[in-house]
Amino acid sequence: MKAVFVGGSSGIGLAAARLAEAAGWDVVIVSRNPDVPDIDAERVTLDISDETAVREVFSALGPIDHLIFSPVARAGGPARTLDLEAARRAFETKLWGPFAAVQAADVRESIVFVSGVAAATPMRGGSATAAVNGAVEALMRTLAVELAPVRVNAVSPGIVATPTWDFMAAEDRDAMLDRFAGALPVGRVGTAEELAAAVWLLLTNGFITGTVLPVDGGHRLASP
Repeated sequence: MKAVFVGGSSGIGLAAARLAEAAGWDVVIVSRNPDVPDIDAERVTLDISDETAVREVFSALGPIDHLIFSPVARAGGPARTLDLEAARRAFETKLWGPFAAVQAADVRESIVFVSGVAAATPMRGGSATAAVNGAVEALMRTLAVELAPVRVNAVSPGIVATPTWDFMAAEDRDAMLDRFAGALPVGRVGTAEELAAAVWLLLTNGFITGTVLPVDGGHRLASP
């Protein structure tokens, strides 16, 4: 099996790529900075928001069995004062870039997107995040119909301790994660490995398609 992990150089994508490597799959990590230690994988440098480069890369990759998208671009803040350029970058990174990749790629088995809990559970300051994740999930459902028998699904994480939070000062990040942990039914935030296990389920279960799989510690039940 050949699996391409877009955004696979850290966090959920890297953890999922490690599972594929352990299973003996041929792994390709596609990222702005794909040089990840301690994983046997082909590396491809790519800015997923560059449509021309995306089409060139995926045309060159040839047939692939599984395609996984977990790129991240942050755009947070109150809707009325939100930096719309940052919001556009989020859409280019998480929606339009992957859309172009789907058009260019020759996928044989399945596609998995990583969306997010904000698509289902409103949070103050999360309007752009909610919008892009909702768009990803809507796209996924239509692709599951159009691309069949290729299966198309999405994993929807809640709050997960990954490098996506590294833009914050360590003290602020830890306080924020602790606050979320205290509000969740499971009493803690998630790990990249737990989300990777969900990605792996969608990659390997041939009877799942058109599904958003929430892996959020109960976030949707008791929104922090």
